[in-house]
Amino acid sequence: MAISLLPDNPAAWTYRSWDELMAIPREEREKLQLEAARIMFRRLRDRIPALKKLADRQGVDTIDRIEDLLPVSFDHRVLKNYPIQIIENRDFAKLTGWLDKLTAHDLTQVDLTGLKTIEEWLGRLEKFGMLVTYSSGTTGKLSFVPRSYDEFGPWKFHFYNVNYAASGVNAWETKLPTFFPGYRGGYQTMLKMMSLFNVEMAGGEANYHTLYDTHIPADLMALSGRLQSAEDKGEVASLGLDPALLEQRQQMLAQGRARDGDLDAWFGRMIERFDGQQVKIGGTFADMYRVARAGLDRGVRCNFAPGSIIMGGGGMKGYKDAPEDWEDQIKQFFNIDRMGNQYGFSECIGNAPLCAAGFFHLPPYSVPLLMGAEGEALPREGVQKGRLVLVDLVPLSYWGGFTSGDEVTVHWDGKCDCGWDSPRVGKTIRRFAENEGGDDKITCAGSQQAYNEFMEFVAGEG
Repeated sequence: MAISLLPDNPAAWTYRSWDELMAIPREEREKLQLEAARIMFRRLRDRIPALKKLADRQGVDTIDRIEDLLPVSFDHRVLKNYPIQIIENRDFAKLTGWLDKLTAHDLTQVDLTGLKTIEEWLGRLEKFGMLVTYSSGTTGKLSFVPRSYDEFGPWKFHFYNVNYAASGVNAWETKLPTFFPGYRGGYQTMLKMMSLFNVEMAGGEANYHTLYDTHIPADLMALSGRLQSAEDKGEVASLGLDPALLEQRQQMLAQGRARDGDLDAWFGRMIERFDGQQVKIGGTFADMYRVARAGLDRGVRCNFAPGSIIMGGGGMKGYKDAPEDWEDQIKQFFNIDRMGNQYGFSECIGNAPLCAAGFFHLPPYSVPLLMGAEGEALPREGVQKGRLVLVDLVPLSYWGGFTSGDEVTVHWDGKCDCGWDSPRVGKTIRRFAENEGGDDKITCAGSQQAYNEFMEFVAGEG
């Protein structure tokens, strides 16, 4: 029997099991989503300055259809739409003022005295009650996600549930030694999720094994392009950066040069140490393939216990000319039958696990729309390809509607062969920046001028 969910509290939906969420009939799910979106928009419209500005500009006062969410979904680049000089000058008052436009919390109350680095700024926000993380794209400019502790509980339950759905292992009950071929922590979104959730899922710090025990300072990520340019010109001293930060950069550059060898040696130690045990291996599929290919070339295979799992993501980004059977080679080397996979983006909590039939399934608290080439909403029926717009119903303190840079194919109708009943995304996902020669242009529904004015407002120029 289908579960009963309340539309005025979508965050609580994350506490239900994945199978229960995937059993909600389509008509009931879409009615629930529309009512939840209507309530969420009404609550947040005038509390979040950026949302109010966009809704005013687009003339949206109420949500009467799911399609009404399209013109009030943020361009995903809005989360990095601040003048770069704010970062370079470490002007934390302006940076906080910019972020304040994206949250319902009053960030003018944050004590900014004594701050010298972005890392310290993020730590100060966390003490205030925020859980701001960042992601970085090819431009190197950081996108800051204005999450807070209001979202912590549902974020955690979703993380556990979606990992269970993708892997078949219930981390609430089963704690597995976990390998992650990256850094120990940091405010980068994936690393923050690892420290918030994955360490506990593994059974504690001693059971969570990383390639490097250090973390990535946000300042190095934020200033990477500027630092490289200054080094080329011999002007690093003029940036006024802490010498300890520059020393960290040199260490990370050295790690980058040695990483392939470090990765191979580290995995070799893990494979030997945990021989015959049930384990969980996480990371990018590109890294896993590098290790698997090197091992298979030496005639080596792992001997982990049955029930061991791989949880990966990122496709084969960072690996050129990967063979079509790269997944089979990873399974062969690690001697693991199941590879868990998920799709999502850091702006939204509700990412989608890959099912046995090869589709990514979105939970009911992640409402998908597809945008066509002219900014129109594509039909929510049949099989459609377009730009993914995802409206996250979970957030209580920020607006969860984002227009992504991804071109996806959504299958809207009928149950999947796996038995899950939800909109499902095909495995072939492409970035528009790649398709359009590096320029991710979004033709937004409604007035383009209105949207330009909105982006200027968030940047502090309007």
